[in-house]
Amino acid sequence: MKLSTATAFAAFFATANGFNVQGPSTRTSVRVGTATLEAPAVSSPDDEEVIPVRGPTRFDRLKQLYKGPRPNVSTDTLGFSYDDFADAVAKTSYSFQRHSIVKGTCVEYTNGGVIVDIGAKASAFLPESEAALIQPPGAELDALVDLDKEMDFQIISDEDENGQLLVSIRRIQYRAAWDKVLELQEQDAVMEAEVAGVNRGGAICLVEGLRAFLPGSHLTGQLPTEDLVGQILPLKFLEVNQENNKLVVSNRKAVVEQQMADLSRGDLVSGVVKALKPYGAFVEVGGMSGLLHISQISYDRIDDLEKVLQPGMQVKCMIIDHDKVNGRIALSTKTLEPDLGDMLKDPQMVFEMAEETAKKYHERMETERKAREEAARDIVLGLGDSLDGLDDDGDKSSDPLADVSDSLDSLLS
Repeated sequence: MKLSTATAFAAFFATANGFNVQGPSTRTSVRVGTATLEAPAVSSPDDEEVIPVRGPTRFDRLKQLYKGPRPNVSTDTLGFSYDDFADAVAKTSYSFQRHSIVKGTCVEYTNGGVIVDIGAKASAFLPESEAALIQPPGAELDALVDLDKEMDFQIISDEDENGQLLVSIRRIQYRAAWDKVLELQEQDAVMEAEVAGVNRGGAICLVEGLRAFLPGSHLTGQLPTEDLVGQILPLKFLEVNQENNKLVVSNRKAVVEQQMADLSRGDLVSGVVKALKPYGAFVEVGGMSGLLHISQISYDRIDDLEKVLQPGMQVKCMIIDHDKVNGRIALSTKTLEPDLGDMLKDPQMVFEMAEETAKKYHERMETERKAREEAARDIVLGLGDSLDGLDDDGDKSSDPLADVSDSLDSLLS
């Protein structure tokens, strides 16, 4: 009973204290028996204290600007002054416009290119595709560009947001290659080039690093197959058009020119019959097409050419005429006949004895030439004797020009 009464009084006092405002006190205590109950403090926004934020002082600002003690440097011993330095900067031209050619040095290989120092505010970048005009398959970047070596670069872009430029070596080499090609065309020179690939119409060759088309019809003694790739062929230009980036070359023209320089009338050559026509046969001789006219096959009359020659037949002929400008030659087999008509009877025998017969033919031609020269000399000497007889005659009236000078004197007087 005593416990119940104490509990009731404690509840009454707690209720009474809940309505009592005690000024600055923020907590309420209720003592029950020997225990004290405390309620949490309730704060209002008005009770919070605002602490101002202090900004940097003048000392803090000076501390940030301080760079340490400044040494006393004398410029009297220098070889130039500030004015000289300013003049040097003014005379130095820094042209980093697009398409400009600048000097630079490759400093580092990176993923997909090279970092290049060209003296700009930021390093330039050389893409791998612009590292060289000729890039063999599988070639590494360090095999195309050397580090720490000064060379020319062409700027191919504007600055990006980081101030970096793109540069190229390939485009400089491309222009130099075209200059060389135009020079070779002007000289009409024979050049050598490697076959880089083949297609259905011919082959692709690299001329000074530029791609040139070699038509299959201008390929000598070969077909445009994969076996041709990697071979070095002599070539001459058929068409050069820089505006359209077009190069057309000929292997046959180069071979013909080289061989024509070594050929002369009377030479014995070997060839293959390529085609038969009503007027004769076309024979390929070292890449050149020669005409063996039907009248030059045999001294006897030929009624059926196919009975004497067939396409693919190996023959030996003598050159009787040639056109070095157009690469054409005229051939003959009748000059190789030991006896008249042997080409119709046994052509193989004629070809086997061709060297011996050609030698006899040249000896006979030389004898005939000497005979003609002797006859011409006799004619000239005979005319000389007649003139000597006129000189021995003392009658000046025999000279039709004797009175010419007298007539001129009379006209001028």
